[in-house]
Amino acid sequence: MSARILDGAAVAARVKEEVAAGVAALRENRGITPALATILVGDDPASEVYVRNKRRTAATVGIRSVHRELAASASQAEVEATIATLNSDPGIHGILLQLPLPAGRDGEAAVRLIDPAKDVDGLHPVSLGYLALGQPGLRPCTPSGCLRILDHYEIPTAGAEVVIVGRSLLVGRPLSIMLSTKERNATVTLAHSQTRDLASVCRRADILVAAIGRPGMITSEYVRPGATVIDVGITRTVEGLVGDVDFESVSAVAGSLTPVPGGVGPMTIAMLMANTLMAATSAP
Repeated sequence: MSARILDGAAVAARVKEEVAAGVAALRENRGITPALATILVGDDPASEVYVRNKRRTAATVGIRSVHRELAASASQAEVEATIATLNSDPGIHGILLQLPLPAGRDGEAAVRLIDPAKDVDGLHPVSLGYLALGQPGLRPCTPSGCLRILDHYEIPTAGAEVVIVGRSLLVGRPLSIMLSTKERNATVTLAHSQTRDLASVCRRADILVAAIGRPGMITSEYVRPGATVIDVGITRTVEGLVGDVDFESVSAVAGSLTPVPGGVGPMTIAMLMANTLMAATSAP
């Protein structure tokens, strides 16, 4: 068996086409151009690349990009003042604080200050509360990207047994909620490093999501033949970017598999653009 490759880059391109059309319609019908503000504190090379890619993608879909760059020496108060200024600007519809912040700064506290209506990362406690309650709101980008891949390739979740390895607030916990709604109807197991006999738990899955941050941890022994495997992990090694899934061994067993790179990664930025459009559309 050779797994079908779930091309996240192709799905992301479709999402960006939809966003571009929505941005053009919003501008024509209401005179609103969605604007995404990014905040970068310090000069971490990886963070600089991430922010640059987000700004570049925003430009391709017609979203106005506003950037605020603070020195690594910027105080917590300066970071928070920047957020407050963007919160009060009606022309800004989305705010993204690039994490992690330099040592000694509290990223979680800063995120809590972002106006939930502009929380395009979907990580504010209010946003996560709306998710838990099943109410409309901005959803975390990476879990939304995972679901969009499943939808695009017509992989059903209703009645499916889903195992998510990893319980982070960025991916695992919100994705478990999103999959267990009445709209999705999956049966979800949220596994982690302390799960007993993790391999046997994973082998139960119709859909296995690897989001634990351990390169190559998920091998063929974790995968039921024919299962769908979504690899959220991404780590830079001397051999290049690798995921949490050992691609070579798992591709021989799984029915469908996302690659790294080119799988979930492109979807995260695409869904950020979709959230920014949603925030602008909901703005007064």
